[in-house]
Amino acid sequence: MTERFVVVPVGQGNGSAAEGLSQEPSTLPAAAGGGGDEGDLGLDEREAVPILEYSREPNKYGDGNPKESSPFINNTDNDKGTLYDGKNMALFEEEMDSNPMVSSLLSKLANYTNLTQGVREHEEADEEEGAKKKTVKQSPQMGTFIGVYLPCLQNILGVILFLRMTWIVGTAGILEAFIIVAMCCSCTMLTAISMSAIATNGVVPAGGSYYMISRSLGPEFGGAVGLCFYLGTTFAGAMYILGTIEILLTYIVPSAAIFKAEDKADGAEAMLNNMRVYGTCCLTLMALVVFVGVKYVNKLALVFLACVVLSILAIYAGVIKTIFEPPDFPVCLLGNRTLKNHGFDKCLKTDTIDNVTVTTKLWSLFCQSSDLNSTCDEYFNLNNVTEVQGIPGLTSGVISENMWSSYGPSDMLVEKNMESVAASDPTIDLNLPYVVNDIATFFTLLVGIYFPSVTGIMAGSNRSGDLRDAQRSIPIGTILAIATTTAIYLSCVVLFGACIEGVVLRDKFGDSVQRNLVIGTLSWPSPWVIVIGSFFSCCGAGLQSLTGAPRLLQAIARDGIVPFLEVFGHGKANGEPTWALLLTAGICETGILIASLDAVAPILSMFFLMCYLFVNLACALQTLLRTPNWRPRFKYYHWALSFLGMSLCLALMFISSWYYALVAMLIAGCIYKYIEYRGAEKEWGDGIRGLSLNAARYALIRLEEAPPHTKNWRPQLLVLLSLDSELRVKHPRLLSFTTQLKAGKGLTIVGSVLEGTYLANETEAKKAEQNIKTAMSTEKTKGFCHVVVSSNLRDGVSHLIQSAGLGGMKHNTVLMAWPGTWKQSSDPLSWRNFIETVRETTAAHQALLVAKNVDNFPQQERLGEGTIDVWWIVHDGGMLMLLPFLLRQHKVWRKCKMRIFTVAQMDDNSIQMKKDLQMFLYHLRLDAEVEVVEMHDSDISAFTYEKTLVMEQRSQMLKQMQLSRTEREREAQLIHDKNTASHAALNDKADATPERVHMTWTKEKLFTERNRNREPNASMGVRDLFNMKPEWESLNQSNVRRMHTAVKLNEVVVNKSQGAQLVLLNMPGPPKSQGGDENYMEFLEVLLEGLNRVLLVRGGGREVITIYS
Repeated sequence: MTERFVVVPVGQGNGSAAEGLSQEPSTLPAAAGGGGDEGDLGLDEREAVPILEYSREPNKYGDGNPKESSPFINNTDNDKGTLYDGKNMALFEEEMDSNPMVSSLLSKLANYTNLTQGVREHEEADEEEGAKKKTVKQSPQMGTFIGVYLPCLQNILGVILFLRMTWIVGTAGILEAFIIVAMCCSCTMLTAISMSAIATNGVVPAGGSYYMISRSLGPEFGGAVGLCFYLGTTFAGAMYILGTIEILLTYIVPSAAIFKAEDKADGAEAMLNNMRVYGTCCLTLMALVVFVGVKYVNKLALVFLACVVLSILAIYAGVIKTIFEPPDFPVCLLGNRTLKNHGFDKCLKTDTIDNVTVTTKLWSLFCQSSDLNSTCDEYFNLNNVTEVQGIPGLTSGVISENMWSSYGPSDMLVEKNMESVAASDPTIDLNLPYVVNDIATFFTLLVGIYFPSVTGIMAGSNRSGDLRDAQRSIPIGTILAIATTTAIYLSCVVLFGACIEGVVLRDKFGDSVQRNLVIGTLSWPSPWVIVIGSFFSCCGAGLQSLTGAPRLLQAIARDGIVPFLEVFGHGKANGEPTWALLLTAGICETGILIASLDAVAPILSMFFLMCYLFVNLACALQTLLRTPNWRPRFKYYHWALSFLGMSLCLALMFISSWYYALVAMLIAGCIYKYIEYRGAEKEWGDGIRGLSLNAARYALIRLEEAPPHTKNWRPQLLVLLSLDSELRVKHPRLLSFTTQLKAGKGLTIVGSVLEGTYLANETEAKKAEQNIKTAMSTEKTKGFCHVVVSSNLRDGVSHLIQSAGLGGMKHNTVLMAWPGTWKQSSDPLSWRNFIETVRETTAAHQALLVAKNVDNFPQQERLGEGTIDVWWIVHDGGMLMLLPFLLRQHKVWRKCKMRIFTVAQMDDNSIQMKKDLQMFLYHLRLDAEVEVVEMHDSDISAFTYEKTLVMEQRSQMLKQMQLSRTEREREAQLIHDKNTASHAALNDKADATPERVHMTWTKEKLFTERNRNREPNASMGVRDLFNMKPEWESLNQSNVRRMHTAVKLNEVVVNKSQGAQLVLLNMPGPPKSQGGDENYMEFLEVLLEGLNRVLLVRGGGREVITIYS
């Protein structure tokens, strides 16, 4: 069912505009923007107002296929009347419907506005509520700074910077942390350059990255990457919520924890359970806020942004302050081991109060009692307690200590690089207040955890519908935001390493600095600035993820490329994606149940990296293919940069986590194949299609250079179909057989011919082509369809044989059905066309396959036990050997065994022939039974003479062209009846003596002759038989010999292969002169008599099978 848009004049005496609209709902696709406004207020009500309606009628012009909707090319008779009234353009007036005047195109183009998602639905909801006020469309007013730069900045800077950046610097060291940041930021910068090129290559509606990728790489890639980006955004929401809860429970109100650990070993598990409970509550609350109204989220966006900016400024202010006056955050060390500084007040083993030495709280943590002579931990006894400053300051020289990495396993002690006395027992009691690694650390893990902090570069392109000049703002804003954040991250790596003590950096949760957020200890004027700022920043980022992800899913669902997602395209009356929000919250909950920020971060890294990879691929492809439509306004891109960005994304995926990378690719691959399998009927002029065209062109040129080697030869079929009066396929089983023979490999062109002229029969040709494509789809035939309109069938078939295919991808084999009604047809052209086709395939050096009784061939049902019998009479290239092998690859013929029969003449050694044939098949690697059938020379039978006589009489009759059509039919019937009677008389009377005449009729007749008792009038029958001798002598002896061969061979084939599932037989060539064409058809009819399924095979004059590897 094709689709088009028509403009319906409303208000011309047929009721009001509202009535016109109520008859058939008027709809606008999301991509069509503001083309065709419902209320053009400048017109008088009495004038015709064009309403853009959706019509499902077949398109009158073009190929009838749905094109991407255009918001401005909509022309009607009404337009013609107003715009083209005059004689200056009379030459073009008949084409005005399909080719509008430039002036009208430009006027509509100038009025184009890009509606944001849901605007139309909001307007309809307002009308339903009874709002009568006129809604005036505001053109988007956002500039680069507000519309792109700040949203990108807010999305990029976030939870990882505040909660994990110091830990990454401490664990990886300044050098490796610098490399991690540089790699990730380079990846996003290269992606931003590619994205800028794509975003400035035409209008990008709401939908942002998904829209860009799907329109550049096609629906399959678009759907796969769109869903990956959706999953990434959803898991980002989970990560932000987990960050929010971590800040809340660790730094703001630790006492709010529901699960408390009695034993230190259970502390991590208790924390995870707290995260799960509070995270679920937080997710529910956020989802409710998003459901109630996105406007509240948007209003709070500025508050959240202010929190981020203030926090960053507080960090830089704190760094500057450390030069003059470092903050006081003492860290207590026992030997070289860092202690948790929240179970004691003084970093001393003993204290002197009123000249009395007393033990401190620290003593009681390591010793069995507070007595000075109690038993204490060995390491505690051997080492002294020292106190160092957690923030020594920018000029302290601590940067040299923090330069190198300090990776280690889980539960490894966080130690300072200084002297200590080791205990004899190296095992560590985990209940002692040491700061330890909560997870095993290594370089690749840190890459995966850090990468989410550079994501968010798509925030600007996602708002493209709200920008005043998207093509200018997106590149400038995005690249400036990435440059700014890269500078912030790189400077933070160096400044953190230069200002903060190494053991404090490696202390993930700030246990050594009295449970303060490590980055907060550096900030000025107070750590609470960062704690509160990061809390609200994480909240805001989580809300934005929960707002953006459902809209992205809704955009994918509304495109209709993933059928099972279509339910998520619906929402509230005002367009809010309710169902999509529910699914998003469900997926987000799985991330929250994981409960560890460090475990969730690599998951969303994968999905974002996958998305960025395809953005780079799209840009590289479009640039390399030099697509005519690829004209970005952003000029500072190059395919090499895109390719580098793509390689970097792929490398980062496998560096972060090779198994997550494989899972993400598997998910994307499954979605891709699903969309491909379900048939994404979208044509977006994508780059993958362009790549296919270029690859096809290159391959065709390469194929043209030399003919294929025998090893590469396979039947490339041209299937000639006949159509009935209603242009439906007469023999659909021919297509089934094609599918079975090809098994989806190689080239298949299905052709048909219509009589007439193309101008008069264009519609019929398209209908025939559609019918053939439907039949091909039903029979699962993969290939191309080609319908030719020609003045006569003969020329049309000739044109197909000569010109079908392209370059090296031309057919080498023609498959057609046997003309079963050639005898009944009064028109000699019906069988002449067939014979001329045989001659033309021979002249073109193409093989020919003719299927007789094709309607009896199997469709898709599997055949049981049976045989495929090959009658190898003459060698014409080995086609007869190859075809059964190809057929048996298909499930329909798989259980059938192959038998090869060859015919031995009088002088042949049949035993040696059989051995040679078996050896030949062994070398060909074909499994088949071999049988040599001996055909001895024998006298020509009466049956043969009789058949030849009937044939020549019929031929003579058809040559009397002066007879009228009716007379000719009557004459043919009379002769047919007479011959039938004569033949019956022969059967009844003739009992020729074997000594005089050798009778070779069918097998049944021979048995009848043997068993019949000699009748008294047998001699009379013989006399009658020989009374016909003079008539026989007048026959053409060449025809008699040919008929004799046909009769004898048919007798042998029927005897051996009557029960075979399929018989393959060499097809004799037509006579050189055209005089005996009608006799040739008779010979073939006799040869095939009594056989159910037959495939006549005629080679193309070249070897198609070889014994060599």
